[in-house]
Amino acid sequence: MTRQFTEDTLIVASHNQGKVREIAALLAPYKMTVTSASACQLDEPVEDGDSYIANAAIKAKAAAITSGLPALSDDSGFEVMAIDGDPGLYSARWAGADKDFSVAMQHVHDAITASGKTDTSCRFVCALALCWPDGEIVTTQGVIDGHYVWPPRGNRGFGYDPMFIPDGYDQSFGEVDPEWKHAVSHRAIAFQQLIDQCFQDTPRQS
Repeated sequence: MTRQFTEDTLIVASHNQGKVREIAALLAPYKMTVTSASACQLDEPVEDGDSYIANAAIKAKAAAITSGLPALSDDSGFEVMAIDGDPGLYSARWAGADKDFSVAMQHVHDAITASGKTDTSCRFVCALALCWPDGEIVTTQGVIDGHYVWPPRGNRGFGYDPMFIPDGYDQSFGEVDPEWKHAVSHRAIAFQQLIDQCFQDTPRQS
């Protein structure tokens, strides 16, 4: 049986406050204190893995071992088929040192325009890694397909959300209600897998 999460504190191993808020919302039904790597003043490790799961594992393990607390990390990316799956693993880097995703979205649009391709299909991928201080780790991955729009639409969400419309819908992740997004996103899909594996014995809020 997969190890169960029974501790009362969990670190979200991220300095991205949008991700921290979204993950905290997904964890809201459970009795635990959720904090973040930035709140704990943890350094960001070098993400040199060759997959989303590898990078998520690097961040979760670094936070868990440094803090002595279980840590949950997310590594996600935006993949656009017209530009061979870019920015992919490097999605955050396309936002530059200032992590300005309006710049990143412009880079994506410019690359698509330069490609001359008309394929608008794209997807979000999310890997989660839950690591305990003893090094034991569980990973999951979720994907949601859709198409990109330009110019970006909406000021909700974060990252590339305003230029992504999930298949079967007509609003971008930057326009929809955050609670709806939390229920259907790539992160929600990966998170449900993690819940099924590791949170069956976790006390829930009354």
